[in-house]
Amino acid sequence: MVTRAYSIGIFPMASRRTDTSVHWVAPTLRGILPLPSFHVSRRLRRTVLSDRFDVRCDTDFEGVVEACAEPREGHPETWINAEIARVFTELHRLGRAHSVEVREGGQLVGGLYGMELGGAFFGESMFSRATDASKVALVHLVARLRIGGFTLLDIQFVTDHLRQFGAIELPAVTYLQRLDEALRLQARFYGDPPEGALAASLGTLLGQSSTHTS
Repeated sequence: MVTRAYSIGIFPMASRRTDTSVHWVAPTLRGILPLPSFHVSRRLRRTVLSDRFDVRCDTDFEGVVEACAEPREGHPETWINAEIARVFTELHRLGRAHSVEVREGGQLVGGLYGMELGGAFFGESMFSRATDASKVALVHLVARLRIGGFTLLDIQFVTDHLRQFGAIELPAVTYLQRLDEALRLQARFYGDPPEGALAASLGTLLGQSSTHTS
C-alpha cells in the first residue's frame, strides 16, 4: 500500500509523534532536488573532503529514524509517529528504504532516510546534532543516487535549508510526469558502491560546485 501511494504521488504524515493515525498528503506543489544541478557551497565542499565525519549507509536505519523523530529547536513536534517508523523499518528490511549515517568520534551525529522506487528516491527526513552533519549526509546521498542511475530526488516540501542546494517546486501535474518517467527506470541504491565509484561521484559533484561561494 505504501509503495503504491508513493508511485502515484501520495505520502504519509502524522499530526504529531503521539498521533495513532496517519494522513495521506498530495501537495499541489512538490519539492524536488534536481540531481544534475545539485549545488554544494565551497565551505561545505571543504567539510565533505575533510576527515571530520565517517559516512556509512544502512548500518543503523532505526537509529536514524528515531533521531529524525526527536523534537528539535523550533520543531517541538514531528510528523513521524510509531506507525510510520514501523512501516519504514519494514521497508528497510525488504531493501526498499535506506539510511545515510554520519558519525563523529564514533557517535551518530547526523543522517537521513528515504525510500527508493525505480529511478526515484523519496527523501523522508534528516537530522543533525553537529554542524553540517545532515548536509554531508545529503551530499553523500546525491553521490550514491547519481552512481545508481536515479533521476528524481523527491523532498516533498522545499525549505530554506534545502533551497541552498538547488531545491525547486513543481506543480503536481509536472511532478507526476517526472515521477512516471523515473518509475520506468531500474536504478540501484549503492550503500557500498564499487571501489572508486563513490570517490569519483563525489569528485564530480563537488567539482561542479567549486565555483560557487558559501
